[in-house]
Amino acid sequence: MNVPTWGWILTIGLMAVFLAVDVFVIARRPHVPSMREAGRHLAFFVACALLFGLFVWWQWGGQYAGEFYAGWLTEYSLSVDNLFVFLLIMGSFKVPPKLQQSALMVGIIIAIVLRGVFIALGAVVINAYAWVFYIFGAFLIYTAVKLARGGETDDDEYHENRFLLWVEKRFPATKEWHGTHLTIVENGKRLITPMLIVILALGTTDLLFALDSIPAIYGLTKEPYLVLTANIFALMGLRQLYFLIGGLLKRLVYLSIGLAVLLGFIGVKLFLHALHENNLPFINGGQPFDVPDIPILVSLGAIVLILGVTTVASLLKTRSDNKKDAADGITRDSDGAVIETSATDESAVPDATPEHTPKA
Repeated sequence: MNVPTWGWILTIGLMAVFLAVDVFVIARRPHVPSMREAGRHLAFFVACALLFGLFVWWQWGGQYAGEFYAGWLTEYSLSVDNLFVFLLIMGSFKVPPKLQQSALMVGIIIAIVLRGVFIALGAVVINAYAWVFYIFGAFLIYTAVKLARGGETDDDEYHENRFLLWVEKRFPATKEWHGTHLTIVENGKRLITPMLIVILALGTTDLLFALDSIPAIYGLTKEPYLVLTANIFALMGLRQLYFLIGGLLKRLVYLSIGLAVLLGFIGVKLFLHALHENNLPFINGGQPFDVPDIPILVSLGAIVLILGVTTVASLLKTRSDNKKDAADGITRDSDGAVIETSATDESAVPDATPEHTPKA
């Protein structure tokens, strides 16, 4: 895939314009977007991604278009899992609803910049050392096993990383919110605001998620241009997705299992590719193995199937649980906690029968 320098500049420039306009609009009017507004903006970014894939098809062929779509879907599905952590961060820092959109936008911009650096480093390593696919494959399979066991989704509390703890210890901060300001001057002293800490939390957390997503997408395409654009398109729609499906996340009860299967599939694909391109002298005498590479159309079909089955199974399970709760007279809040039980349900209320008291 030969992308001219002007193609890189034009692509990055157009995406920078989209982000600049978004930030400018948000900075002028911090607010909680309506479902209609979030849906409209999300549809715009999804349409842009689909049209970009068609452009790739027209310019470089169906193989690369399939790689882009597979990478974009994978990054988007992993981003949905990121949203759960974003919700925990917003709740942990008690971010006012009208400021959440601004915090998300700046945090995502930081994540895009950091991922760009990560993607460039990954491309250099892959071009120099083909055996790195063994490491990527092993890491994805390990992550898949961890996800399947619920190792990354069973904690309902956000724990600050070491970088944030260092920032809070090193720089004096105020506990009051001051709109979108990152620092303020109070009694002649410069203080950082909670907004800055939240933005750093969002940006660094998303960078940690890149440890999964970057190897995963490099398992679908080795083209840095497609890796970068798939990541940017997924992140550009993440803010709207946050407000649109915040409640839906609780219904995707099988999300971790679905992502585990997805990452496991890509991990196996990476291992097969590593064996196919093997040049390590202590493995098969440095000779490649006669194993097939999984075609991109098979990968794309598997990704769509895995995500589709995960979503349908999750919604059916949630509907079944809701019907059972309704039959039992149980009402739950958005977090799934019981807030009300029917008085007619003898198993859900204390026994009101007075205890037998022996006569004097």
